[in-house]
This record gives sequence, structure tokens and C-alpha cells, in this order.
Amino acid sequence: MSNKLILLISFVALTFGCLTLAYEPKPLQDFCVADPNSSVKVNGLACKNPTQVQADDFFFSGLHLVGNTSNPFGSKVTPVFATQLPGLNTLGISMVRIDYAPWGINPPHTHPRATEILTVIEGTLQVGFVTSNPGNNLITKVLQKGDVFVFPVGLVHFQRNIGTGYAVAIAGLSSQNPGAITIANAVFGANPPVPGDVLTKAFQVDKSVVDLLQSKF
Repeated sequence: MSNKLILLISFVALTFGCLTLAYEPKPLQDFCVADPNSSVKVNGLACKNPTQVQADDFFFSGLHLVGNTSNPFGSKVTPVFATQLPGLNTLGISMVRIDYAPWGINPPHTHPRATEILTVIEGTLQVGFVTSNPGNNLITKVLQKGDVFVFPVGLVHFQRNIGTGYAVAIAGLSSQNPGAITIANAVFGANPPVPGDVLTKAFQVDKSVVDLLQSKF
């Protein structure tokens, strides 16, 4: 085997190794039911003693309940993460139910650790995500009942109910704890606040506009 071929194989192997490291590691046992009472701190949740595991550790009931959308956004996210379903711990998956009042939105946000795949259960949603710099292209689609859309990991995305009735969606995420960074909250509601002169220059607006937006959050 030539040196060039060996070098090429080594480069490809290293590339795939780096891609693998970008996602949650595979579990090393059948399951690791989260133990919320453990004082052990790990990247995730410590495992319950396997002899104490029960069927209820792998069970969650609640996605049939309508979320309370009485808030400024007109939406409600009901999560099923490892916190709600301990058996998800280390398995690299989770899900949410999202309820939308008429014209309610799930505002622009990102999941830093997960790709999201969303299915419309009821209603009509406009969904979209924005590609990364420098293009920042908006990819958007109107979805009907039964339609599926995917939001790539880390990209800013949103959903909006454009129907006259309530809408419901179920989404799966490729992490037990995908995280959520709501853009407006992070930028204008940081604690302590992001300096006003930074935001003024970044958004190219008057300081009074920044002050108003920060006061909202």
C-alpha cells in the first residue's frame, strides 16, 4: 500500500472521528436511569442502581394535555427530557409537544445540542430556519396536519400558527437535553445585561431602542 493511500485513509478516518465526537456518545450499558437525588456531578445525570429500576422510569404521561398558551407568544412547549422521563438518560433522544393559540409563535431560537424533527398534529404552521453566516438564507415552509419538517442542529428556527384555530405539533430531538436559546431573551434579557453600546452598534439602532427592548425582557 502506497504512502499516499495510507495518508488518505488516515485523513478520512480522522474526519469521521471528529464528526462522531460532535454528537452525544453512545451508551455503554443497556440503560442509565437518571437519579435526581444523586450528589454525583457528571455530563448528564448519574445512574440509578439497576436493581431499583422500575417500568415507570421509562414512562411519561402528559402529552395528551393541552398546553397553556396564555402568554405573550401564544405558545407552550411541554418537554419530555431526561428530567421528566429518567429512562432517557444517556440515550440521546427527547421530545416535546408544542401548543399554539391562533397566530401564536414559538419565537426564533436554537437547540445547541440537537437536530429537531417536527410533525404537525393539528392546524397549519409556518416554519423556518436561517442558515449560518455568511448566507443567512431563510428556509421556510407552510405545513399542514401530518406534515414533517426538520431543523438542523444549532440553527435559528421558529414556528407560527397561521390558522384561525389552535395548532399542535410533536417534535423529536437528538439529545436528552437539547437546550434552548431564545434569541430575543439571550440578547436583550441577559443577566447582567449585555452592554447597551454593544447592542447599539451590533443592531445599528439608537440607544433608546435598545433600552426599550431590554426593558421588555
